[in-house]
Amino acid sequence: MVSQIKLNGSLTEIVMTSLVVSSKGQIVLPAALRRRLGLGAGARLEVFVESDGVKLRVVRAVPQCDVHHLAGMLKAPTRGVPRSLDDFDAADFARRLP
Repeated sequence: MVSQIKLNGSLTEIVMTSLVVSSKGQIVLPAALRRRLGLGAGARLEVFVESDGVKLRVVRAVPQCDVHHLAGMLKAPTRGVPRSLDDFDAADFARRLP
């Protein structure tokens, strides 16, 4: 059975299907639905019990990123001539340490 609903003013087609609960209390979402929602192994869903049934909502985790990908996000105002690490003398820094 196919039903149509409006989301944010645009018409969206949603395929309705029935699911079977296993003896372990598990349900299987059809592969097409998992692909459409971007669900893979270990994906989390929230379950809401409502007066007319059950509602499932995908829990989207905040994606983790490597700190190296953050380099260059903020630009400091330039003051003077750009310098590289080669411009600094390690022995000079060692002399300044208390």
